Amino acid sequence: MIRSRTVNTIHELASQGKSIQDIAITLGIARNTVRKYLRHPELVAMPHPRPNRRSKLDPFKDQVKKWIEEDHCYNCEAMLPRLLAMGYKGSLSVLKRFVHPLRPPMAGHYPVVRYETKPAEQAQFDWGEFKYEQDGVSHKLYGFTAILSYSRMRFVTFVKRCDAQTLIRCLMEAFEYFGGLPKAALTDRMKSVLLVEMENKVPRWNPLFADFMASIGVAPRVCKAYTPQTKGKIERSVGFFKHSYWAGVSFTDIDDLNRQAHIWCEHINLRVHRTTHERPRDRREQEPLAPLPQAFAWERFATEDGIRQLGWLPLLRWGALWAALSAACGRRGGPGTGMARAPQSVVCRAAACRIGEASAVPDPIRPSRSMAHRCPRCLQTCANRSHRASEARATSGEAGAG
Repeated sequence: MIRSRTVNTIHELASQGKSIQDIAITLGIARNTVRKYLRHPELVAMPHPRPNRRSKLDPFKDQVKKWIEEDHCYNCEAMLPRLLAMGYKGSLSVLKRFVHPLRPPMAGHYPVVRYETKPAEQAQFDWGEFKYEQDGVSHKLYGFTAILSYSRMRFVTFVKRCDAQTLIRCLMEAFEYFGGLPKAALTDRMKSVLLVEMENKVPRWNPLFADFMASIGVAPRVCKAYTPQTKGKIERSVGFFKHSYWAGVSFTDIDDLNRQAHIWCEHINLRVHRTTHERPRDRREQEPLAPLPQAFAWERFATEDGIRQLGWLPLLRWGALWAALSAACGRRGGPGTGMARAPQSVVCRAAACRIGEASAVPDPIRPSRSMAHRCPRCLQTCANRSHRASEARATSGEAGAG
């Protein structure tokens, strides 16, 4: 079958008085073809349908439909490795042609101007909810996702909760995976990061998160309210992870799920990114990330108990108890003393105050038993009961001498 433009040329040359043989030589087609279209011009409007040929995807179409209907997986690149493992010999384009009419209609959205950051300038992180069924019961896990904005290097891990302590541990895992620290970290206005909405553009950070970020030297940033496009790289990564990895995944427990997720991260970070046209692992080498803190400066955040001690209220009780025990024993804790050294952490509400640097001041736990003194560095209350005990002894000694 020839194109309609060629048929029109045949009729035009015939109207000029040229013979069938001259037309065939001019157009490079057979004389019988010229004769057929001159005798039956209606054949142009009657295309012959192609015979239905078997596709290499035919034996797997039911499985693909099952992934689409049950797992809501529309990502052909995620389906292709699974089909290849099942014996599929076709290409990705064949799979895309079959899946395209089965996709739901796309919702409209406003265009967003893309912006790029400099190397080692920024990282973005966010949470995602992942639901699954086990024995007919619905369960939910939280997926922590982080990405280096310049190299597009991704990290994913699963946890059972998303409080401040868990967030800090996940950030530590991500920074260890990246091999360093960026200058800033951008995220959402979640309660584990920001306690309340900004007042006069001044954020009120979660104290655990703020102390962690200050200790490692990373500046926290939050995006504008109701504008997730501000951190579009991580938003896209969470959606990509849900549609590429989560759909159709099977696991025995959360440890097995995290092992699979880390293998998937390595695979993604070694693949050419469609925006940068480079591999994230290669671009990561161009980012001069700051080194991770060493020893106690980093390890104290590794356990949940250590993270909880960063909050001022638990530290008030712990600092007071430790000071009382030290005063009773007449010695400080440390190696060879039989007592564990107390962490050099805050006793007052402000992180700048240390044990022994603040005098006794009103106790927020038992105000009636406190003394009206203020911390000279932060002007906040201090709960170090050894300060009050020494102050009371000094007062009673002065009274006896008088």
